[in-house]
Formats: sequence, C-alpha cells, structure tokens
Amino acid sequence: MPVSQTLVQKLIRTKPVQVTPDHTHVPGGLARSMGLFPLTMIGVGATIGTGIFFTMVEAVPKAGPAVILSFLLAALTAGLTALCYAELSFRIPASGSSYSFAYATVGEFFAFIMAACLLLEYGLAASATAIGWSDYLNNFLGNAFGWHIPTVLRTPMIVSTHEGIMFNVGHINLPPIILVVLCGFLLVRGAKESARTNAIMVLIKLAILLFFVAVAFTGFDINNFHPFFKGEGEKGLLGMAGVTAAAGTVFFSFIGLDTVATAGEEVHNPKRNVPLGILSALGIVTVFYMLVAVAAMGAQPAHQFEGQEAGLAVILQNVTGHAWPALVLSAGAVISVFSVTLVTIYGQTRILYAISRDGLISKSFHKVSARTSTPIFNTVVVCIVVALVAGFVDATFLWDMVSMGTLTAFMVVSVAVPVMRRKDRQQGMSTKGGFRVPFGPYVVPCLSIAACAYLMIGLSDTTRLIFAIWMTASILTYFAYGMRNSRLNKA
Repeated sequence: MPVSQTLVQKLIRTKPVQVTPDHTHVPGGLARSMGLFPLTMIGVGATIGTGIFFTMVEAVPKAGPAVILSFLLAALTAGLTALCYAELSFRIPASGSSYSFAYATVGEFFAFIMAACLLLEYGLAASATAIGWSDYLNNFLGNAFGWHIPTVLRTPMIVSTHEGIMFNVGHINLPPIILVVLCGFLLVRGAKESARTNAIMVLIKLAILLFFVAVAFTGFDINNFHPFFKGEGEKGLLGMAGVTAAAGTVFFSFIGLDTVATAGEEVHNPKRNVPLGILSALGIVTVFYMLVAVAAMGAQPAHQFEGQEAGLAVILQNVTGHAWPALVLSAGAVISVFSVTLVTIYGQTRILYAISRDGLISKSFHKVSARTSTPIFNTVVVCIVVALVAGFVDATFLWDMVSMGTLTAFMVVSVAVPVMRRKDRQQGMSTKGGFRVPFGPYVVPCLSIAACAYLMIGLSDTTRLIFAIWMTASILTYFAYGMRNSRLNKA
C-alpha cells in the first residue's frame, strides 16, 4: 500500500539507481551493444560540426577575432562540467544522462526540471543543425551541378530580422525535413547500427576539417586578427562583453558530452567506458575547434562572416580561387552534419525513454520494439517535432535557447557531485575506486557552476524570457501529471 508523503517529501524523493549487468538484456529494455570507440564517436559526432560549421557566422560578428577566446572559454566551462559528468556516469551508468543524475541525487522535482531543459536542448539543437545542413547541401549542389534548391523550398516561414519577426507565407525549408526523416529511419533500425553509421561519418568529418585547416592556412593573414577585440565604432558588444556573448552562443556545441551520458544503458562496461568516452570526446573536440577557428579567422576578415552562408566552404573558394575545395568541404559538411543531427535526435529519444519509464510522462515513450530494441513510437514523435521546427522556423531563434538549456543542465550536474558524495558517506558506502573529480567534491563543481552562470550573462533577454515561459509550462506539467503518476508515488 502506498505510503502517504508530504508535498516536500514528494518533491525531493530520489530514485535508487538500478544498473543492468553488462552483457545482460532485460526483455522490453535497451540492449548493451556499444563499446568505447563508437561511444566516443557519438560524443564527437554530436559536437564537432555544430559549432564549427555554423556558429562562426553567429559568433564572429559578436566577438570579432577574439572569438578564439570564446571557444576557449566555452571549452574550459565544458571541461569543468565534463569532470562532473565523468564521476556521475561512473556512479550512475544509466540512460537519461543529467536527468538520471538529478533523480538519484537532488530529487524528483529538480530531475523533472532537468528533463525539461534537456528536451529543449536536444530538440532545438537537432532542428538547428538540420537547418544548417540545408545551406551546405545547397552549396554542394551549386558547385557540383550548377543547380540550387529553389528559395521557396529552402527558406523557413518564420524568419527573424532586424525589424522583427517576418512571415514568408508558402515557404518551407524542405532539406532539413528530409534529413530528419533519414535519421529517424536509421534510429528505429537499432542503436548499434546507428552508432556504426555515425562513427564512419565522424571519421569522414575529421578528415574534411583537417583538409580545411591545411588549405585555409595557405591564405593565412595575421592582419585579420587586428584589432583583436571589437572596439569603438563597431556594431554589437565591445571587448570581453562580446567574447562572453559569443561564448554563450557557441557553448551549445558541447552538447556532445551530454549525449555520451545518455547512452549509459547501451554501453558495455559503462562504469569504465562512459567516463572515458566523455573525456576523450572533449579532448578531440577542443583540439579541432581551435585549429579550425584559428585557420578560418586567419583566412578571412571578421566582418565577412556576418550572414555568410556555408561559411567554411566560401573561405576555401576565396583562398584558392577554385570551386573544387569548396565542393569537397560542402560534401564533407553534408555528411558530418547528418551525424550531428542523428546523435542529437538519439539523445532526445533516450531522455524521453528514461522520463517515461519513471512515470513522469506517458508510458508510450518507453515502449521498446522486441525486434529492434528501440523505442519506435518515441523516435517517430521526436522526429516529427524536430522536422516541423526545422522546416518552418529560422535558426536564429534556436542557437541561444540551446545554450541556455545546456548551461542549466550542466549546472545541475555540477551540484549533483557533492550531493552524491555526501549521500555515499551517510549510507556508509565507499567513495573510492573509479573516476573522481579532482580537488575534492566542491572546487571543480563550484567553478563549473560559476563558469556556466557567467556565460548565461551573455545571452539575450529574449532568450531568458522564452526559457522562463518553457520552465513555467514544465513546472505546471509536473504538478498536473508527473507527481501523481510517478512510479515512486506508487511504490
């Protein structure tokens, strides 16, 4: 018989972590089918491509050549949080990532809030990257065949301009919709097949980016870095204010760290492989981001980035005076952004799976196909929503919202580390063995929280307003449905 709980007890109740033994498949559950390499490639695939292929166009106008510092600031913040993720993923190797970490440490209410942040983060990130894919596909078709996708079929209906929101009635961005459909087809076939496909695409992506760096450095001009900071008379924020604003914009590109942790129930030996996968992905991503950012800024003046479509491909064409390098890079971007969209949608479905299994949303989202061991209904719903947003909304609306969701998720993960350590001590459990955040349970998590809060300052008031509306709707949903239907409420 259920035990009566006060409201506060319901809000802070925590869920014991139940980890499926390695090489064991629970009927109706997810199957362990991935090793360390494909897991690391999921992290790299979700990260590299998003920040470099698209956000240079958004970030450089804010920071100028100092955008390099923006990437370093974002990488430092992500690195601090990655250490927290690594410890928690060792202790809680379960599907759901930050949501599962929060549920096991700070309680059900904050776990639901975390889930809302993650759903916003992953859903909009998948839509935004799919939109960027359309630009590179159009650039590739133009260079390869001299044909461009008609404007009416590659521009969204809702567009953000300097004068406000504009509606292009009858317009649709069709390529992103096609991309999301292809990703959904792969995901319903199975996680192992999707991970293998993603790993191949990531290796192609890394080779293409190295090709870009090599060619761009042939046109390197140190004068493009002067003045390093934006000064008086230039548009936008000046000095470090511009760097901070740009860092907030590019920060969402480190979403790959979170995606690694969503695969906790589908990885062999998760206590070893998930922490290693997170840290390995962060190292690879940071190196490639810095190489490409320096090469791009050296090859093109900062003022040319604003509004540039398929920016990296255009840089190669301008540097060499030939179309074929741009053709190669556009083809690589088409492939690599496919992998970003694929793993971001994958992360979204696994978070919904975990929330549904706990009873906080409809149970339909955690029903798994006996044939493919994938949540088919869940995947179809996610793909429909992502495709609609990508097809009808301008990407300008999406970038900063993704960063806000990511930063909030990272802050809660940082709080969870000292809470988990304290719970272990209270229960007499050993905290030794496995990966642990260095310098004790407070130094790195507190630095991570401070860094995330600092980046939030650079986001716009509009972003904060929309985020507040989303959070309000999420809280109402929890009290109306989640709290009453929670599995812990019936235990």
